[in-house]
Amino acid sequence: MSFQWLLDTGVVAVRVVLPLYALVIIYSIFASMRRHRRPQKPLLTLHNVETGEKIPVLFWENSIGRSRGSDIRVNDPAVSRDHCILLRRQEGWMITDVGSTQGTYVNGEKIVSNGRERKLSFFASIIDSVKSNIQKGIKAVDDTTVNRTKLLIGDEIQVGSNLFRVERGDEYIEPIKPNRFMGKISNKPSMKQYKLMIMITIFHFLMAIEASWDYYDKDLMPFVYCGVFSIIGWVLFFVSSNILKRTNFELEALGLFLTGLGLMLQVRQEAKMSIVTIVTAVAGIIGFMIIVKLLEKPDWVQRFRFWGMICAVGLLGLNLVFGTVQNGAANWISVGGISIQPSEIAKILYIFVGAGTLDSIMTRRNKIEFIIFSAICVGELALMGDFGTALIFFATFLFVAFMRSGDIKTILLALGTAGGGGALILKIKPYIAKRFKTWGHAIEYASDGGFQQAHVLTYLASGGLFGVGIGNGFLKYVFASESDLVFGIVCEELGIIVGFVLIIAILCLAIYTRDIATRSRSTFYSISACCAAGLFIVQMSLNVFGATDILPLTGVTFPFVSAGGSSMISCWGLLAFIKAADERTYSQKRG
Repeated sequence: MSFQWLLDTGVVAVRVVLPLYALVIIYSIFASMRRHRRPQKPLLTLHNVETGEKIPVLFWENSIGRSRGSDIRVNDPAVSRDHCILLRRQEGWMITDVGSTQGTYVNGEKIVSNGRERKLSFFASIIDSVKSNIQKGIKAVDDTTVNRTKLLIGDEIQVGSNLFRVERGDEYIEPIKPNRFMGKISNKPSMKQYKLMIMITIFHFLMAIEASWDYYDKDLMPFVYCGVFSIIGWVLFFVSSNILKRTNFELEALGLFLTGLGLMLQVRQEAKMSIVTIVTAVAGIIGFMIIVKLLEKPDWVQRFRFWGMICAVGLLGLNLVFGTVQNGAANWISVGGISIQPSEIAKILYIFVGAGTLDSIMTRRNKIEFIIFSAICVGELALMGDFGTALIFFATFLFVAFMRSGDIKTILLALGTAGGGGALILKIKPYIAKRFKTWGHAIEYASDGGFQQAHVLTYLASGGLFGVGIGNGFLKYVFASESDLVFGIVCEELGIIVGFVLIIAILCLAIYTRDIATRSRSTFYSISACCAAGLFIVQMSLNVFGATDILPLTGVTFPFVSAGGSSMISCWGLLAFIKAADERTYSQKRG
């Protein structure tokens, strides 16, 4: 009797410790990200010969122009809004003119423009662009470096009526304002990355203890799943630190923490789904490592943007031809008894295509290509009835469009067009209108369209701060509880504290991404990483707010935590863009 009491007390203690321990892990991960970094200082200095002003060059790719959005703004009527790009590569510093009116001069000689294009009609420019991309794709030749002019210390750049001398970064002695997230670089040593892995392994083990002990059944299967997943995590850590020699492992640690948390919840729901999660997590981790390696050279990946477009459109097109309708959307394809969502993989390709080096995305042709590509992707998703994913794609388009142009008018125009399209969808798709009808009134429509949200609100509240225990909840008996309603499961079984920890983790990931983007080696990394983080935010918001009736339920998963094979692979693939944007990934190696 005393032994039984001891076990029960231990399980209750674990239930109280887990939420607090989750907070400690998230804090440790993001605290480690702030340390072991290069102090932010100028990479180069531009010295205005006439005025004597010295301008620090802080980024690997810098836009120079009259526009307020330019990294280096030159207030001169003779300077174009987007005049030229100053960028750094392994072979040194270079400058590219992006179609300025007056041109850019280096040591008195006019450089070749990278942005002057033939005067073509809109449709003719599309046809010309497609032909050019096919030729590039077949030849696999990257033409983004053709019109770059190499710079040396002491060279003079003329932009409009301004003459700048290129000087070393240490010529600029004024203090640089630190990033908001990073703040002042800490002198404290970075946390040993293996300690993060130990903390995460212990957390998942504690979850296994709680999951293996409920009021009706006691088995060791949670420990088996926990053991298998822990081995996967430690193998990833070994490969990263000992084979690839990388010093930073925080992002992988965050992905493993969230994935393992979702896995241990699924063990007490459906064993088959747990197996799918493990298999797809392995596939996602392998894809993560491959993508990080492929993204090592931003100029090199530019070669494959066109083929990325073809693959993304083709994947979504497969749904239109072979997709089976599930829950109102034809977004699933069954192959040999295995169901996959091509749209999840298309997310990765979409960001890959949308990003680019700064001197390549400034051209008019590139902008037209991306707008047409986006319209085709969103249109295909609308035709198959997957409006939740279509909304995610559209939000990603807004992120890309804003980061590429900084033009608020373009964003407002896109939002207005989307609003009109949304109104049309509500008329031709009655079941979508039904979701809006029950939106905000889930309790009133609990027996109809608000059934799922009403149960989430009820059981979420019953979990309290520390939850009722893994496997002891009742929301798991509601349809899609392991995917669309997973936030409710987390709050019911692990407690509201853990639910908020998951939200904080994704928000901190976005803040971290925003601040490392300014230190990335290329705009390709900055755009792709910010879009990936933005997609995580949108996806999390739709999942949490949809399940709790703050927004209409869209059937979108919570990143890493929700069950779902294709979604898991997609999340790890998107995390690779953020990993590549971290300057430590490629510049720092273990001794």
